[in-house]
Amino acid sequence: MTTQTHYDWLTLADRVVKGHEVTPAEALAVLNSEDGELLNMMQAAYRIRREYYGNKVKLNMIVNAKSGLCPEDCGYCSQSIVSEAPIEKYAWLTKDKILEGARESIRRKAGTYCIVASGRRPSNREIDHVAEAVKEITQTTDLKVCCCLGFLNEEHARKLADAGVHRYNHNLNTSKFNYGHITTTHTYDDRLDTVKQASSSGMSPCSGAIFGMGESLEERVEIAFALKSLGADSIPCNFLNAIEGTPLEGRKELTPMMCLKILAMMRFVNPTKEIRIAGGREVNLRSLQPLGLYAANSIFIGDYLTTEGQAHTADWGLIEDLGFEIEENALS
Repeated sequence: MTTQTHYDWLTLADRVVKGHEVTPAEALAVLNSEDGELLNMMQAAYRIRREYYGNKVKLNMIVNAKSGLCPEDCGYCSQSIVSEAPIEKYAWLTKDKILEGARESIRRKAGTYCIVASGRRPSNREIDHVAEAVKEITQTTDLKVCCCLGFLNEEHARKLADAGVHRYNHNLNTSKFNYGHITTTHTYDDRLDTVKQASSSGMSPCSGAIFGMGESLEERVEIAFALKSLGADSIPCNFLNAIEGTPLEGRKELTPMMCLKILAMMRFVNPTKEIRIAGGREVNLRSLQPLGLYAANSIFIGDYLTTEGQAHTADWGLIEDLGFEIEENALS
């Protein structure tokens, strides 16, 4: 157990706003802090968040464009080859269905539409299918499009960028040390390479993690600094929703307070970046969900890939009750 060190969190936040880069020791102190310090810490995280994002909240909506049928053995995923979870499995949605999702994204006040597909890497035909849909979306709306399609090569990355994909998501998921305990069909370095490939093509890199998969506090800090080194513009913070039928079924390592500390730590380490509360927020943060937005400035709205989120009207209400404002950039 790391020795408890007490910090003046607001002073540290002011230093961060003035250009101080927190050290791994300072980031670890956030995670090791006493629960009684939580409100002071969230106030400090909000000091940084407000400096760069004011009270705006960015909404993102996912469409699961291809479900299941994945050859990878990721232990957290209901769509993997080793999963026995009773999910719906289907090949690619038609272009019209993908466009319908974009219109729904606008109705839900989301500024970013995330096209996600299961699988190791997309084929040439699949890339062309997505590119065709993205071109129509970007020509007819002000939506920003993010894609998450698996590993990318240079040609595929360039096609997506040329089609108008603004951002590409490929999460690191966990620390390099912990990676082999979660997945064996690819490596941590494989994921790093795809994030770098997306960035090299001109797409904005989006990469985050799933917390609560056996990683230590030190490894959570390591993840935050790895994402900083990668230059990830958007950092989804997922909290494990241990789905029945997956290898990680039944695992429950997180408390709502620890989730808030993780979000605060990520804000301290990556002060200018979009920090997004992502999958598992409803079941892990529970009644403390509103506090998460004092550190994060972005959330997913609606359902996730194979699990349900809360009603989008409930998220609208949560944001309004905080006195925050939805950042809208989509027009019908």
